[in-house]
Amino acid sequence: MPQPRRPLQPTRSAADWFGAEIRYWRELRGLTPKQLGDAVGLSADAVEKIEKGDRLLSVEHAGKMDQELRTGGVLARFRPFAKAEADRRRGQADNHGKTNSPAAATGILATSRSPKEPSVKRRMLLAPDSLGLASALASLGQEGGLGPRIGPADVVTVEETSRQLREWGNVHGSSGAIFQTAALGVLRQSVERAGDCPPRLRPQLLAATGRLALTLGSNRFDAFDHDAAKALFGVATTCAEEADDWVLRASVLNWRSRQAIWLDRPDAALTLAEVGLVRADRIPPRAQAALQNCRARAYALLGQQRLSLAAVDASDALFTSPWGDDEPAWLAYYDEPQHQGDTGHALRDLAIAGLLPPDQAAERLRTAVAGHPDAFRRSRAMSVSRLATLLLVTGDPQEAMIVAHQALDDVGQVHSRRAASDLGEFARIATRLRAPGTTAIRERIAAAVGR
Repeated sequence: MPQPRRPLQPTRSAADWFGAEIRYWRELRGLTPKQLGDAVGLSADAVEKIEKGDRLLSVEHAGKMDQELRTGGVLARFRPFAKAEADRRRGQADNHGKTNSPAAATGILATSRSPKEPSVKRRMLLAPDSLGLASALASLGQEGGLGPRIGPADVVTVEETSRQLREWGNVHGSSGAIFQTAALGVLRQSVERAGDCPPRLRPQLLAATGRLALTLGSNRFDAFDHDAAKALFGVATTCAEEADDWVLRASVLNWRSRQAIWLDRPDAALTLAEVGLVRADRIPPRAQAALQNCRARAYALLGQQRLSLAAVDASDALFTSPWGDDEPAWLAYYDEPQHQGDTGHALRDLAIAGLLPPDQAAERLRTAVAGHPDAFRRSRAMSVSRLATLLLVTGDPQEAMIVAHQALDDVGQVHSRRAASDLGEFARIATRLRAPGTTAIRERIAAAVGR
């Protein structure tokens, strides 16, 4: 009998992620291992070993596979991280039994220091990193990241790393361990070498570095690793200020405000949002709208109905205002579903507190749910969960259960502590209200979020 196909575990190692990615693209293109191997000059057995993580793809064959599978270059870009991890593991095996360095033991960023003291600017950029980022920052070395001399291609490398990590998180949540490790390696190099960057490229590199730190920070926030998130937001803030990038600064403050709301600190969240709106003339409408949504949620949690509704109105006006051609492409995430979901969340908080009828909040959340494609599965999952809780408290418990099961269809496919927290809130309220179907939904929630 043929042996069952080995299930891949892409989060176990870089090689496993690399193999899973190749299998994904091969099957998407409708090719067998032999067909792909024939096209790139490998045997079917070699392709299968690479997919299982038992063998590393060469640089040459990575490029050929990218071309054959039309991946957009993802294999060639991420192969160096898989090789760096393999080299690191071999080094660890060779050094087995030796004393670990203090830096590795404590998880503080460990780098080889030159006798010279780093520049003031470099010290400032590295300062937030000393708050306890994972030692994985030091694990990848220089290979596969930035070139020996900083140039425009290095800025593209940082930007592309951020984009890929952001897209992964939107679909899969905060579980992309391999993506995070690779991205942390790129971030480390970019931070350390910002002082060596040619002056004309320095603002671009700092802005790209800040966006990568922000993406990693939001990822850690999604996993409720709040200390790491704060440290990464600190890196992003420093980069934004040094690059004089007001849009990035506003986006970092938006995420810091959102984190404060999750930590039940509405006063701090309100302050951060207000600071983000300073010099609004330098911030595009959608970035302002996101900050207004933070104000709306903070005021709702403080029981300030009038001020919360005023912030929602301000956000609506900004969203419908003309958007300039100079807005950064990375702000495109703030579309109609995102706007409706964020404002609907603020209105939901008011409705649950008994300060507003539920209809408007429900309508906005339904619009968000219907509009979010699979590429934004995590956002859709959270909007559905919030709609279910709203209906449970203010509407029809039976419909709420139907919506909650719909939310689980998405939550079961993403690793997101925020999404799981929303469903946990629903389960607690359902238990308190003794809603019909509570036992079944609690069991399904436990199975989905307890993986």
